[in-house]
Amino acid sequence: MASTDRLRSLDVFRGLTVAGMLLVNNPGSWSAIYPPLAHASWHGWTPTDLIFPFFLFIVGVTTHLSREARRARGASESALTRQAIQRGAVIILCGWALAAFPFVPLTRVTELRIPGVLPRIGVVYIATALLTQRSTLTRQVVTLVALLYGYWFAMTLLPVPGQGGPGLLYLDDPSRTLAAWVDRALLDGHLWRQSKTWDPEGVLSTFPAIGTALLGTFAGRWLASDRPLSERLNGLFAAGALAAMAGAMWGWSFPINKGLWTSSYVLLTAGLAALAIATITWLGDGPLLRRLTTPALAFGVNPLLAFLGSGLMAKVMGSLWKIEVAGELVSVQAVVYRAAFRSWLEPRDASLAFAVCFVLLWWMLLEPLRRRGIILKV
Repeated sequence: MASTDRLRSLDVFRGLTVAGMLLVNNPGSWSAIYPPLAHASWHGWTPTDLIFPFFLFIVGVTTHLSREARRARGASESALTRQAIQRGAVIILCGWALAAFPFVPLTRVTELRIPGVLPRIGVVYIATALLTQRSTLTRQVVTLVALLYGYWFAMTLLPVPGQGGPGLLYLDDPSRTLAAWVDRALLDGHLWRQSKTWDPEGVLSTFPAIGTALLGTFAGRWLASDRPLSERLNGLFAAGALAAMAGAMWGWSFPINKGLWTSSYVLLTAGLAALAIATITWLGDGPLLRRLTTPALAFGVNPLLAFLGSGLMAKVMGSLWKIEVAGELVSVQAVVYRAAFRSWLEPRDASLAFAVCFVLLWWMLLEPLRRRGIILKV
């Protein structure tokens, strides 16, 4: 597999992941969603729960590939370290800026949610890049094992302060887990506003999230090897299937849970991500399939622009821009949804249609940029 083909399949995978993110994040109505397009209520998983770990997995893959490419061009180790820290910091700052938008009133800054999707991506990227830059594969595997098993032991065996028992007893209650206690102890007042007592991108669960990206670097190392294409794909299929099975089995004792980013969730989702990348690469050789997957490239080459732009648009349409309808101020998003979709479709169909049109709109905005080679990089 040539380098360009390998990178194309990764961009397709990332593009499908970003498009999926836009689809599930922008329904016409949050009260009318098909179950696969909603997160699991707590334990368990749905297709929606695969999106974030898939993205972190691809972060790991591209971290290895891009670093080795820069090394081949003569970049020094200090330059690689500096770039990783700077890039991760910019991603974190972009997340905070999006959370603070529209920046008024000033109390929004003092109550700013510190965790979040982009901040987690930035932190995980920095940690993964630094952990793998100069270490051996053996040391990286040991680090992964320590992260996953250490988190499992901490969440189940350590006593939760104020609860009077080990964490295993409280895994069913989001606000009583050890992760929730750490979130409140370090970030009280700056947590997810839907809960205020814990955060799905909180402090403690970021450690196993680093494990997701580490597994991605292993996949990147394997894809970049000189082995025949068939051997690399077969290896990725096998490793993905074994990891997904191991995660599902681990879930019997440490439930699969996105909000906690449990170790079982790490293995399951990383395994499924490996299977998805191998499948896309295997299918991508034919000209017809290449044409069918080309639309995903618009999202795959500009993921940060898609995330920031769609997030800003959703905020403006959903809460900031309102118009008067029958003497009542209504958001533009609600007006469009009711008039263009809800007026003739059943609620869940209308909500899905709105989300699909939102994705198509962003494809129309991003595709011309891709064709012109305009990419937002950090």
